[in-house]
Amino acid sequence: MPERSFLRIAYAVSALALIGLAGCRESGGEGEYFELSGRLFVFNYRVATVRYLVTLRPLKPVGDGEVAVARFENPAGGEPIVVRQKIWPMSEKVTIESPPLECVVKDLPYKVSILIEDKKGTAMQALETTMVSSQDQSVLPDKPLAVGPFYDPNPELKGHPDGHVPGGRGVRCPASA
Repeated sequence: MPERSFLRIAYAVSALALIGLAGCRESGGEGEYFELSGRLFVFNYRVATVRYLVTLRPLKPVGDGEVAVARFENPAGGEPIVVRQKIWPMSEKVTIESPPLECVVKDLPYKVSILIEDKKGTAMQALETTMVSSQDQSVLPDKPLAVGPFYDPNPELKGHPDGHVPGGRGVRCPASA
């Protein structure tokens, strides 16, 4: 009987050792430091803005001084919108948000590229994706509905309760394809 107990314990220890070794293996392939874990357009009706929002999840430990450089296609046309975001070593995710956008069109794909750089500025990884909005920017008011720290009604919208004013947002958007 004691021999069987010893074998059971040996099997249990071996199984635990294999599980432990499996947990030590690297996640991510060669050269993959991050994966795209989320992407969406953020519509803020109160302040009449829409932004890109992308999240990355580290697949390997993050080194000190790493930076994500995101290039978002500009829906209004022209040069891409570039955002540099420091990556904090202990963060579980990296959030990259664009400044407010103009001319976002529903169901139109927009290109996004993200370059991960080390502290010397050397490229470590490149990620490419597209983003598609489920809403058109025309659903937003032309001006913020509230202003100031106490969310006072915007005086520019007096007489325009729907938030749309003559002349609109004052932005000329390119014709969508």
